[in-house]
Amino acid sequence: MRVLQKSMITGKPGKIILDFTVPIFIGNVFQQFYNMADTVIVGKFVGTKALAAVGSTGTIMFLVLGFVWGMSAGFTVLTAQKFGAGDMKAMRQTVGNAAVLSVIISVALTAVSMAFMKPLLHVMRTPGDIFADAYAYIMVICAGIFAQMLYNLLASVLRAIGNSRVPLYFLVLSALLNIVLDMVFIIVFGMGAAGAAYATVAAQGVAGILCLVYIAKKVPVLWLEKEDWKLRGILVKHQLMMGFPMALQYSITALGTMMVQTSLNLLGSLQVAAFTAASKIEQVVTQAYVALGTTMATYCAQNMGAGKVSRIRQGFKAATVMGSIYAVVTAVIVMTAGKYMTNLFVSGDVTSLMGQVDIYLKCVGIFFIPLAVVNIYRNGIQGMGYGVLPMLAGVAELFGRGLAAIVATYQKSYVGVCLASPAAWVLAGALLIAMYFYVIRDVSRKL
Repeated sequence: MRVLQKSMITGKPGKIILDFTVPIFIGNVFQQFYNMADTVIVGKFVGTKALAAVGSTGTIMFLVLGFVWGMSAGFTVLTAQKFGAGDMKAMRQTVGNAAVLSVIISVALTAVSMAFMKPLLHVMRTPGDIFADAYAYIMVICAGIFAQMLYNLLASVLRAIGNSRVPLYFLVLSALLNIVLDMVFIIVFGMGAAGAAYATVAAQGVAGILCLVYIAKKVPVLWLEKEDWKLRGILVKHQLMMGFPMALQYSITALGTMMVQTSLNLLGSLQVAAFTAASKIEQVVTQAYVALGTTMATYCAQNMGAGKVSRIRQGFKAATVMGSIYAVVTAVIVMTAGKYMTNLFVSGDVTSLMGQVDIYLKCVGIFFIPLAVVNIYRNGIQGMGYGVLPMLAGVAELFGRGLAAIVATYQKSYVGVCLASPAAWVLAGALLIAMYFYVIRDVSRKL
């Protein structure tokens, strides 16, 4: 396996962004297979209630693991900037700093999440008939936070130096391992929902270890010396100033989705199961937007380090065009044929679920362009070194989801629950476009 480092400060922006995005997209889809495998196997071999139990914890997983994803991505913005500037010594110092901070945060987050999980499930009004399975599943996920942090930090570091393919290779392997372990733990050993969680944590840990071994053997530019592991105050400050806003961005989004989940839980386990299946279908399709966002964070960070503002503008334009075209194509597919994927998640008669899955997919599909805008502009602005502004867009998302959840709760409306995310995307997208023009002007003035 050859070393794949790539500078993004030269060449055609559109081609570079597309080439970098495709492996991330494929990797993100396989990462979705972690939960999708859990959902499919649990639904098929344990039952609809167990499927609902796993689904009911989805927003909590996003709250906890989203914090991990945001933190690791934020820590490596400076890594990409130093790489773009050609300062390899400083780049390695940012990696060592990020590693130490990640260990500290992983320990704290594991302790806090496990201590408060049961009260949180009660607050979210998790139905009594699925509570035990939901609690067993999410506690194992929380216990495995370090495995999530290990892979996501190392994958972010590799992407920061222009390598988006190696994290994909290892993620594909671990996704396949996750499916095998799901079948062993659930079908052979009868471990139920908790077995799916053990499989997920184990597979993610393997992906992290493979990234670590690869770096140790194949990426000399990331070989750290003893002094690189020393925490430096100025780096700690800068990385936390980027990491926490990006982590809080995920957490704020998760709080909104938890409000939506609470409204959904009031409708019963059948609606929870339908919403779970539909959201898994949506999440696979929309990973392209997440991948574009990840690419834009690295692209903008490297070009900021090189002082190329006009090139950043070109990158935003190219990414927006790509995201919009993809949004239209996938919206048509999802809104017409997506409901038939319900058969993947449950056995027997799926008629009662399929109709509600179709409602969800029609509600979100028409708003895929705003979702693309949110991912591209939020991550791009963060890559330029502005961590707080995109978090305000997260507040707009929270407001949109929260308002829709309140209305849906009052009306006891499944359609209202399904429209909560689109409301969030529209509000956040509009705000982020305005922020983009402000940030571009501010950066042009400073450089």
